[in-house]
Amino acid sequence: MAYISQLKYENAPEKTKKVIDEWVKEHGPLTNMKETLIHSLPAFHALMEWFPLEEDIESFLGERAVNFFCYAISTTNDCLLCSVFFKKILDDAGIDFETFDFTEEEKILIDYGRAIVKDANSIPPEIFDRLHEKWNEEQIVSITAFATIMIATNIINKTLQIELDEELIPYSKRK
Repeated sequence: MAYISQLKYENAPEKTKKVIDEWVKEHGPLTNMKETLIHSLPAFHALMEWFPLEEDIESFLGERAVNFFCYAISTTNDCLLCSVFFKKILDDAGIDFETFDFTEEEKILIDYGRAIVKDANSIPPEIFDRLHEKWNEEQIVSITAFATIMIATNIINKTLQIELDEELIPYSKRK
């Protein structure tokens, strides 16, 4: 059971309703996580920076690689909501993460994402060597910043025990 309620539109302050209206117009309905975050507009805005960073790294990594990166981070971080969210994306694309034949770039991202979650203070130097072979410093900083927002999203979901959105339940092991 979630520790924080989902703020529904009809109960939101006017200032918050304006933010919700803008979000829905641009991105569609709020998820359970967003309905929880919207209790605090600064928290909502901070974590929604995930989207501009996602757009940035997708421009040079591609959408599939970004989804693999997010899934690797979320599963390593044991975030049910984010893991299932990205599992749905992969399943809907016909991709089995456990048996997929990743490109070299995708393998690097998966290894980097997992390493950041496991111990950000001790990323093996060979991972950075591999990153530098594929991307420049600006891109590596963007990839890393994106990973940290993904991890922050995982932590919010786990700490507040935000429940799976209804459409994610069929993709979870827990039904």
